[in-house]
Amino acid sequence: MAKRENISSSVIRRLPRYYRFLRELDKQGITRISSNELAKRMRSTASQVRQDFNCFGEFGQQGIGYSVAELRDEIENILGIKCHYPAILVGAGNIGTAIANQVIFENRCFDLVGVFDKDENKIGSKIGEINIRHTDDIENFCNNNSVVTAILCVPKGAVEELSERLYNLGVRSFWNFSHYDLNMKFKNVIVENVHLSDSLMQLCFRINQEHNN
Repeated sequence: MAKRENISSSVIRRLPRYYRFLRELDKQGITRISSNELAKRMRSTASQVRQDFNCFGEFGQQGIGYSVAELRDEIENILGIKCHYPAILVGAGNIGTAIANQVIFENRCFDLVGVFDKDENKIGSKIGEINIRHTDDIENFCNNNSVVTAILCVPKGAVEELSERLYNLGVRSFWNFSHYDLNMKFKNVIVENVHLSDSLMQLCFRINQEHNN
């Protein structure tokens, strides 16, 4: 698939939702779906669905709709779900352990190849089948395992130094749970900052709005 420029972040955020819905439809034995039907499930509009897909090519046929299996596979390719990029996780606390287990269980997009922490009491224990290593071993491990992505579950104050360390080892993408907006000075780095508290506050806002109406 050719690289496409200027795809909006809102379209990218919707792609995993399309993928989830299409997988469920496939499991239900539904073979075709129209943009109208898909829009209803997405709580969107048919024109929005078509515009989103047109960012990547022509997938449906007028009057016939979309093949569920083919569209699912196309979105899978767009998202790169079968690429299995080698990833490490740094910070094996409660959140880090939960995320590591989820990545292992899902086994999509990324292969978790290493877990690191500086707590001596955790070194040598396992998450799934992966031994927790000391953060002092990151350099040696990354040099030998072609790590592409780092999942950061460390305290806020540790992120800047750690990210620079990893950058110098060739890591160019970060999934960051550290409550620190990782705006690095390196232009060729991809960062996805995840703030769980932001999501909770959005939920709180919606509840508050509902109660005040």
